[in-house]
Amino acid sequence: MSIDRRTFVAGGLLAALSARRLLAEPAAPGLVRAGGRPAPPSRAPLAGRPVPTPAQLRWQQDELAMFIHFGVNTFTDREWGDGRESPALFAPTALDARQWARTARAAGFRAMVLTAKHHDGFCLWPTATTTHSVASSPWRDGQGDLVREFVDACRAEGLRPGLYLSPWDQNHPTYGDTPAYNAVYQAQLTELLTRYGPIQEVWFDGANGEGPNGKRQVYDWPATWGLVRRLQPEAVMFSDAGPDIRWIGNERGVAGTTNWSTVRPDIVPVPGMTGDEVMRSLQDGDRDGTVWRPGETDVSIRPGWFYHAAEDARVRSADDLVSLYFSSVGRNSKLLLNVPPDRRGLLHERDVASLLAMRARLEARFVHDLAAGGTMRWRTTGATTAVLELDLPRPAMVGIVDLREPIALGQAVAAHQLEGRTADGRWHVVSRGTTIGYRRLLEVPPMRLVGLRVTITDAVTRPEPLHVGCYAPA
Repeated sequence: MSIDRRTFVAGGLLAALSARRLLAEPAAPGLVRAGGRPAPPSRAPLAGRPVPTPAQLRWQQDELAMFIHFGVNTFTDREWGDGRESPALFAPTALDARQWARTARAAGFRAMVLTAKHHDGFCLWPTATTTHSVASSPWRDGQGDLVREFVDACRAEGLRPGLYLSPWDQNHPTYGDTPAYNAVYQAQLTELLTRYGPIQEVWFDGANGEGPNGKRQVYDWPATWGLVRRLQPEAVMFSDAGPDIRWIGNERGVAGTTNWSTVRPDIVPVPGMTGDEVMRSLQDGDRDGTVWRPGETDVSIRPGWFYHAAEDARVRSADDLVSLYFSSVGRNSKLLLNVPPDRRGLLHERDVASLLAMRARLEARFVHDLAAGGTMRWRTTGATTAVLELDLPRPAMVGIVDLREPIALGQAVAAHQLEGRTADGRWHVVSRGTTIGYRRLLEVPPMRLVGLRVTITDAVTRPEPLHVGCYAPA
């Protein structure tokens, strides 16, 4: 069964794509594609508005990351262990982190995040802080280091590695003795961030149950975040409270239809907070936010987060995965899709098949931009309004429109309307929406069009010219 983190806290491979295809490297920040003729940004970052750091921008441009939940739970058939599991249970028979990374790369992912330690406290690397680790398991005769194999596999396949270190530890005897365990946790984090080279994302949550002594821990988040900044200054940190990337507020794979990359940090100052305003801010962000903290949408390809053989027939279909792409990446978020290895230490064949089929479907949808070669006209109509008109190079049946702001300059658009022009010269409203941000994918009623018009009806400051792409119906 799938467990929502918030519920607990509250109580053969594809060929490489050409540069024009979906997940090719995006245009340089700030460029606007107008009929294939990029134009430079018209000015500096939006006055008084937060902007992404280079690390945050790279993180969002990756679009897809794969989450790997793997550990003793894989072998006990549980979602959350209790810390009493014997390390001897951890015995994958054919573990191949390169298979994970090859699959991720072939499916269009650019990053991966590994659960280096889950709530049961079992560490996937040989650590000086506990014997509850792979060093006490029969895997690789106790000489293995799965974090090393994972990071090396990522780099071999051109993927950016990330690590999740659960703050909750049901095995370590110091958990609940706040100063002692905080020292242990920071020692574990130091090992992970100094042994394995550059890490792109450090993933935290607010899980805070009881330890083996029946006590709860008070986490020192400022010290933890400061340690990451010092040891891995180019990494982005994820948690409810960031400080760089925020949780999107659910584990269904759905970002808000309004989704600002800016937030007010006072609403969610630490991970694990609850309440309506907290959830609203996580889901939607804040129009008047003072810091740049885009949302990451995490969801699993299976009902659970760890592998369970009983769920082999319940793997998400390729069409469902495409839908998740539209409701996450297509709503100014990044998709973190969990794909758990099985007891062999391999991604299951059914999961791999769905991932590759997802990539093929996305390729087919986005391989031909019907707007390429068209003529675009942009004009501001007021202090916070503007209009973009696009003449298509030839009449075309349109079903998907791709809008993007040059977010290196910030995020401005608060409301917009999309119209299509038919051959008789008439304009038809096909969509109305709020934020755009990095990317807004609109599935519109299929219609044969000769032009498009995007009207910015509200913005927090003067909007910058948009990138517009359009594609045939699915």
